[in-house]
Amino acid sequence: MTALPLKQRFQLSRFVLGEKAQAGEITLNQRRIFILPTQRGLNFVVLIGLLLLIAFVYNNNLAYLLGFLLASVFFIAILHSYRSLAGLTVRAGQTTDAFAGESAGFEIRLTNPTPVARSLVSISLENTETLALAADSITALTLYKKATQRGVLTAGTITIASTYPLGLFRAWSPLRFDMKALIYPKPAPASSPIPEAYGEQTYRGQLKKGVDDFYGLNAYQPGDAIRHIHWKAFAKGQGLLSKQYGSEHSGEIWLDYQQTAGHNLEERLSQLCRWLLDAEQTGLHYGLKLPSLTLEPGHGQAHLTTCLAELARF
Repeated sequence: MTALPLKQRFQLSRFVLGEKAQAGEITLNQRRIFILPTQRGLNFVVLIGLLLLIAFVYNNNLAYLLGFLLASVFFIAILHSYRSLAGLTVRAGQTTDAFAGESAGFEIRLTNPTPVARSLVSISLENTETLALAADSITALTLYKKATQRGVLTAGTITIASTYPLGLFRAWSPLRFDMKALIYPKPAPASSPIPEAYGEQTYRGQLKKGVDDFYGLNAYQPGDAIRHIHWKAFAKGQGLLSKQYGSEHSGEIWLDYQQTAGHNLEERLSQLCRWLLDAEQTGLHYGLKLPSLTLEPGHGQAHLTTCLAELARF
């Protein structure tokens, strides 16, 4: 661990935001642990002051004894508060991507390499989790952060704290890891049907509707067979859709940014996101066309994740 210049040691941001983000393991030591009295601790100081004042006014040795005894407890609690965090190691784990408006997950691994159990250890991002660390143990937990917009979300400052043993002091350590989660566009409401699918020969104008191979969904038209209605989509409020079939080849669709309706970039990406999810659920093979890249048609969770990731980075 490199030494900090004197100017950086006393920067206020170190006490609130922590040092610069890093990818490796962090060990909590005297450089990273800060301690201040809690409200209970300040009240305790006032009590000690009153006892010593009474002892001075009335020259009462028992009051002196009690005052100095409480003062010794106060100062010893500083050491125990520091030891409640000292020696713990913290490592970043996996991240969980999310859609805009949801919460992304950031996994944290806490290791207690000492033979002493740690109690009342709290770890917080947006919410706070309190846990007890057994001796020589590794504990993993996932913290969540609200994603308000599409793109890349960084974890920010993760704070580990403890008020052990008496709640007189709060020892804390603000940490920053190089953790990033992808935030996909928020899926548009299920109101617009998936674009018509195209088989291998569509580009030559040779594919005809038939009854053999399913190749996509279209808005229901009077005269379409009732058995072709996509009842699952209707139950989800996506409107009345009719299954379309091709006679020679299995279906595949192209989801093209340029052909997607929307008033702005985010609306178009949200619609593409909805179509990707619906196409995957329906079992279609789908490709994605963006101004900067083209992803060939595919199917499966890995293909869906790749497409969503490109929308997040677009």
